[in-house]
Amino acid sequence: MFNEIKGKYGFGCMRLPMSGEEIDYATMKKMADAFFTSGFNYVDTARVYHDGASELAIKECITSRYKRDTYLIADKLTSSLFNQESDIRPFFMSQLKALGVNYLDFYLMHAQAKENYAKFQDCHAYEIAQQLKKEGLVKHVGFSFHDTPEFLDKILTDHPEVEFVQLQFNYLDYDNPDVQSKACYDVCVKHHKPVIVMEPVRGGALVDVGQEAMSHIKKIGKGSMASFAMRFAASFPNVFMVLSGVSNYEQMADNINTMKNFVPLTIAEQNILLEAKDIIIKLNKIPCTACHYCTAGCPMGIKIPELFNCMNLIKVYHDDWTGNMTFTDLTKEGGLPSSCIECGQCESVCPQHLKIIALLKDVAQQFEHKE
Repeated sequence: MFNEIKGKYGFGCMRLPMSGEEIDYATMKKMADAFFTSGFNYVDTARVYHDGASELAIKECITSRYKRDTYLIADKLTSSLFNQESDIRPFFMSQLKALGVNYLDFYLMHAQAKENYAKFQDCHAYEIAQQLKKEGLVKHVGFSFHDTPEFLDKILTDHPEVEFVQLQFNYLDYDNPDVQSKACYDVCVKHHKPVIVMEPVRGGALVDVGQEAMSHIKKIGKGSMASFAMRFAASFPNVFMVLSGVSNYEQMADNINTMKNFVPLTIAEQNILLEAKDIIIKLNKIPCTACHYCTAGCPMGIKIPELFNCMNLIKVYHDDWTGNMTFTDLTKEGGLPSSCIECGQCESVCPQHLKIIALLKDVAQQFEHKE
């Protein structure tokens, strides 16, 4: 369907390499060069990634350095960035300017869920995207999704014109009742909509899976833990693209090695990963992907994903020293978990549907209330 796409691996730009507080352009350029030289061409971003810096980094590292017909750009319309119908087109034009392009290859209604879908409907966002397509400013229109299979079915029934759906899909969330990766995938198959996969490595959680799960996964053969997760997602027939957010060159190189000569997993190999899922779940790890959607509007400036990582270091990996030292560094200038005012904005935007308020109380109990 999308003949312009090369390969099944897309460069996700939500977790770019950093140098202090700034995106490391030198490393990103090196990563981009390796990506394009290896024959891939799909680049995914959103205005909210890196607080607006992701689009600008793509302009600096990709669109200003490569001819327009050598790359495909996907960007998104995020609900928090428009208030009324008249805001949408100017916002879209600002995205083109930030990226340094005069059209987008793929445009997505971002993170569709019960909490924001009505706003997209009331503001005729889907219709405006189709108009942009008619004008040649967008080539393909779709949406990313974080909700139940039943609600996905509703959106696809309301909008049969969309061309694709972007789903969180990985072996850890395959039958996770909060994500329901496989059930959502099946809805897309029912509606004949091809799927782009996001979070195939679960925000890096499927890299460090613990020794027991790792030993089980190694029954498949040689490869990194990330490579097995990527292959799992890409092996499903309705998946045409697997995005991976990479924060250093080594991650990019590993993904390229996995996907350049992609070999699908057999059913038996998929089952090995699904068995490993059960082992991983027993670790009782907070399943945060560090997308940072929760921190953008936190009135108390709590570094939620980082604090959850501290908790995982102690409770799952028994690394008390690193967990405590990291917590101290993170909270030197405020943002204690106990400072949470329970406004709930974090939970309303969490793609993993985590009970963040309760989890922060657990973190506070672990680190702040020691006798």
